[in-house]
Amino acid sequence: MRPPRTNFGPYELEETRMPRSRRWLRRLLHTALLIALVAFAGLVLFPVSAHAGRSCEERQPTAAALSRGLELAQRTSQALDASGARVVVLARAGQDLSRYGLSWSHMGWAYKSAEGPWRVVHKLNRCGTAEAIVQRQGLGEFFLDDPWRYEAAWEVPSLQVQQQLWALLSQPAPQLSRALSVVSTRSYSLVSYAWGQKYQQSNQWAIETLALAMEPGTVRQRTQAQAWLRFKGYEPTTLRLGPFTRLGGRIGAANVAFDDHPNEKRFSDRIETVTVDSVFEWLPRAGLGAPPVRLKI
Repeated sequence: MRPPRTNFGPYELEETRMPRSRRWLRRLLHTALLIALVAFAGLVLFPVSAHAGRSCEERQPTAAALSRGLELAQRTSQALDASGARVVVLARAGQDLSRYGLSWSHMGWAYKSAEGPWRVVHKLNRCGTAEAIVQRQGLGEFFLDDPWRYEAAWEVPSLQVQQQLWALLSQPAPQLSRALSVVSTRSYSLVSYAWGQKYQQSNQWAIETLALAMEPGTVRQRTQAQAWLRFKGYEPTTLRLGPFTRLGGRIGAANVAFDDHPNEKRFSDRIETVTVDSVFEWLPRAGLGAPPVRLKI
């Protein structure tokens, strides 16, 4: 086979005429450039998440942003009160995911506390790391996370589902932490495999927590929660991500990993992960909740 040609003749001949030190430097620069390009692609396609769905960049919120976030929280609270619900699955648009055909980035379980205010229990990624923790916050904190759109969406579960979830979520913090530990994994990946146990992203945690609430006497580990989800017909979103995108995401962000996905799916560019949009489609279909409601300011 003839060697590829450059503007200066065959590539191999050109290489041999270079001093060894120059050839080494050229290859080093080429490798560095390739790594930089791959990392840049990963940062563009997988911005490092902070607290599940917003940028890690430290920015002081403007007065206008604070005002709009609090207004969204207040109007959401009023709408949830008017619905008569005690528990809803609540979503926000923290990032623009339209390139993947998705509308919402993050969800949690919001419940009406005995004291009156709504609380949200959700899983949050520690900024710039591969770890996440479960927190309970108010609606104001939930919507003051520099959203992509000042818009909320929720689905009201069936009465039985609400009762089961409220009993779980409204427990005091120590009891709640112990109860949730059986379906919580600290290791986090933004695109964790929907049926894997190595990592767990925020939306995945939410539906596995639903399984725990519905089968508290049966679910003792994540595999059992996932078995319940399969039985109820949940289907994850399949993202089409090529090798360049996957490698870039892994290099560019600590909270992106693909090694939990089965090889036959990963190497055919099929990344199956839990998204808000897939959960919103599944709950009404499974008879577990009503269609989504949207509120925009």
